[in-house]
Amino acid sequence: MIRPEVARMLTRWREALIGALAVATGSVLWFSSSGLIALFGAVAFAVGAVLLLSGVRHALFHSAITAPGVVEVDEGRITYMGPILGGMVALDDITEITFRRTAQGEAFWRLSHIAGRPMVIPEGAAGADLLLDALAPLPGLDTGAMVRAVRGQGPATITVWRRRPLRALT
Repeated sequence: MIRPEVARMLTRWREALIGALAVATGSVLWFSSSGLIALFGAVAFAVGAVLLLSGVRHALFHSAITAPGVVEVDEGRITYMGPILGGMVALDDITEITFRRTAQGEAFWRLSHIAGRPMVIPEGAAGADLLLDALAPLPGLDTGAMVRAVRGQGPATITVWRRRPLRALT
């Protein structure tokens, strides 16, 4: 049987592993065949490359820390249900995203929005890894900055994204 820590690691990296397998298979078919099989290999290579890059980013974003609460994402709304605080914010209402790591090692996302008090989501809350894909549609958001913020060490507050104000028509 597979040890639990190995199973968790394989689950965390599964998208990247599937992408690597598709890249390897696609490149063999692409370069060792011709015609329709080579075309299939090229497509498999391209799809695998996208999966590989996305999988690495997701695996690096994933936190091994556990914290209370649950994050859900549904139709452009992010909901955090915590033991004390919680909330819901629409993607279109978000004005700023910051990541904070304290000197005590606690880490959380802070989603400021136009509707009131910012929503604070612990890094290790169940489903917090969904934030990477949920926030990706925001204009100008660099998901790599989100990954770098999570991977950083030591206390810091990092503004990952801020909505640009609309320019007035003149």
